[in-house]
Amino acid sequence: MDCKRVEITFSTANREMLLDITDRVELAARESGLQNGLINVYAQGATAAVMIQEGWDDSVQNDVIKLLSGVIPRGVWEHDRQDGNADAHLKAGLVGPNETIPLLDGKMGLSTWQNIFFCEFDGPRRKRTVIVTVIGA
Repeated sequence: MDCKRVEITFSTANREMLLDITDRVELAARESGLQNGLINVYAQGATAAVMIQEGWDDSVQNDVIKLLSGVIPRGVWEHDRQDGNADAHLKAGLVGPNETIPLLDGKMGLSTWQNIFFCEFDGPRRKRTVIVTVIGA
């Protein structure tokens, strides 16, 4: 059993957005040299998350943002009195900071329509970091 770790950094352009990071995670998995195991994708930051979702077009990603904004609106939470981003914290907590994908014969075990998205809920940000950990043989 071996373990490889890669940090992926990028900026985000909007306050709320889903950024497709599938290709970057796939590259990290391939460069690990491992063939079978698990890939963990973890978003650093209390106002960000990681989600596996359909990546065919932007409509699903837009619907995710619309749903979360409807369920968790801005400006009505106790934490907003500190820095105005309580909704971002709640959305990140609801979606969660990580996803785990099987590594099968050197490839990610995603289905045809699945992509990995970084969920930005408090942008834009100059620097966001995702940790990709590949464990396997």
